[in-house]
Amino acid sequence: MSVMDKLKQMLKGHEEQAGQGVDKAGDFVDEKTQSRYSSQVDTAQDKLKDQLGGDRSQDTDNPPR
Repeated sequence: MSVMDKLKQMLKGHEEQAGQGVDKAGDFVDEKTQSRYSSQVDTAQDKLKDQLGGDRSQDTDNPPR
């Protein structure tokens, strides 16, 4: 079992909190780097949320056309 699988299993039912944690971590990195890498941080946040399932609310706000 991979580390990502273990994380997903531990976070099951707490996807929203995981997404909020990812957002906070990204904001912290942006603050410490004075937003020099904000586009890379945003990309990393999106990919991590997709992996953990913590960005479900964004999918419902902007349904596909």
